[in-house]
Amino acid sequence: MSPCAHRVAGLLTLAVLVLGGAGCASVPSGGQVISGRPAERAERVDDPYVRLIPVKPRPDWGPAEIVSGFLAASASFDDGHKVAKMYLSGQTSWNPGLRPFVTVLASRVTDPHVIKASGNQATVRITGEELGTITADGQYTASPKSLDAAFQLAKTPQGVWRITGLPGDEKSGLLLTKDDVERAMRTVNLFFFAPDRHTLVPNGIFLPVANRQSLPTQLVQALLTGPTSWLAGAVDSAFPKGTRLRRTVQVDKEIATVDLTKEARGGDIERMSAQLSWTMRQLSEIKQWRLRIDGETVAPDGMDATQPMNGWEENSPDGQSPHDGAHQNAYVVGPSGFLGTLEGDRAQPVVTGPAGRLSRPAVSPGYQEFAGLSADGTQVLVAAPVTGSPAPRVLLTAHEGARFTAPSWSRDGTLWIVESKKDESWLWVRRPGKGAVRAAHWGLGGREVLAFRVARDGVRAAVIARIDGRPQVQLGRIAHDPDGSLDVGSFLPVSSELQDAVDLAWRDYNTFAVLGRAKRDSQTLPFLMPISGSAITSLGVGSLGEPRTIAAAPGAPILIGTRSSGKDQICRQRTPTNSYSPWICPTPAKDPDYPR
Repeated sequence: MSPCAHRVAGLLTLAVLVLGGAGCASVPSGGQVISGRPAERAERVDDPYVRLIPVKPRPDWGPAEIVSGFLAASASFDDGHKVAKMYLSGQTSWNPGLRPFVTVLASRVTDPHVIKASGNQATVRITGEELGTITADGQYTASPKSLDAAFQLAKTPQGVWRITGLPGDEKSGLLLTKDDVERAMRTVNLFFFAPDRHTLVPNGIFLPVANRQSLPTQLVQALLTGPTSWLAGAVDSAFPKGTRLRRTVQVDKEIATVDLTKEARGGDIERMSAQLSWTMRQLSEIKQWRLRIDGETVAPDGMDATQPMNGWEENSPDGQSPHDGAHQNAYVVGPSGFLGTLEGDRAQPVVTGPAGRLSRPAVSPGYQEFAGLSADGTQVLVAAPVTGSPAPRVLLTAHEGARFTAPSWSRDGTLWIVESKKDESWLWVRRPGKGAVRAAHWGLGGREVLAFRVARDGVRAAVIARIDGRPQVQLGRIAHDPDGSLDVGSFLPVSSELQDAVDLAWRDYNTFAVLGRAKRDSQTLPFLMPISGSAITSLGVGSLGEPRTIAAAPGAPILIGTRSSGKDQICRQRTPTNSYSPWICPTPAKDPDYPR
């Protein structure tokens, strides 16, 4: 860095503003941010952050210093980029706004340097690596490529250098480094409804942090804007078109007041309240809230005007937990091939005889049917969960050279399976009471798919797909077309930290449990992978033999089906509430799976 650039960097003052909570933005190492951190787990978006106080341009700065100062000032959202605009000539119409288009750069970018100068004109160049983009709706998409950007500058009549031309598409956007984004923005969840009009689906976005007081208003405004382009068409919002905030969201003594315009009178009060409650609960200082429409306080039937922040658990993306704890009982394949439930450290038979001879079993919602695979994975089998019932029925038989992924049920009773071979795959869907058909639009048709798991919200799907010869975890969305056909696509990588993924399961609406290898590892191990693209977390230690399958559910222990010394075993952590607890393998069984 030149002495002049050092001076610019040194003048960039940093001040810490304590906001409370946790939940900073994290630019994923690959793919697209789909969801922020789970709000109900007390991880908040209004955490302490480093406030950037930009420096005004000095009259003695040359072209390279002006560009350095402009880039530094661009990372401050406190003043509507007032200081950053001081680096521009009066003829430049740059105005990024509150929700700008952002080009995210790697932290290492070359210092601005003059590549052309002639009298009162100059061209300044920066080079580096572009990681991705954040669109105006907050959606991050990875687009790794090299960066080569040029700024045009000229001297004003007063004899100072100012920027007259910005690089290509950045005329209304920002060039920010990964570090700038993680300081100045937060990942947050907006919540919209699945096609069932009851289950909420998180839509993660990057939201600029202008100041602490504006966060509640920013969050609600983003919700009213609607889902990002990635999720649009797959979800629905209860807010009628044109609904806006009449005034900023007021928070007084931990009670927020949201006042919507008159258009909201045409919406369903309960469904709008559910969306607002789940979205605003990410802010730690809000414990209760009130809804007003055109200045008049309204409330859902049977509920007080002041609503509790956690009053809409029935709309959870993870579904309601049954009071009898049935969701805690995993299904496994016992030593003699029977289907059973895992009770303590023992596999208790629930289906014996021919119907129990399934591998990778999955139980349907309501426990009316099992689906599984033949031993070689070339057939999909279904059976009734009745002891002594006849042999399972063959639902599908694979093409030559193809294999099926483990079956996955969505909560509406739909069965999903991918048939795959090298460089080709098909998604099979069987709706309740109907036969299995191929999905009309399948976004991974040219890929080998090793695993497919539908989220509990029924709108998102996780896969392990072979990309450039390596298994990679990706996330896509399921959209229902007006003619009843399905569009399952828009798959993008979640993280590049994990390689050679073997199996995965949804731990909750925001986190995967994955078997794979981190780049530093020589063996397959279990990890937690946030959908936000944040850092993966290793799960405990211990000898796991050859891990093959993994099962997870909200509030339930993560289970691993492994093979060690020629025997199948189910492994669990000794203390499931502690991520660093050692693994033990007390149960002779395989292929664990939690019901939906």
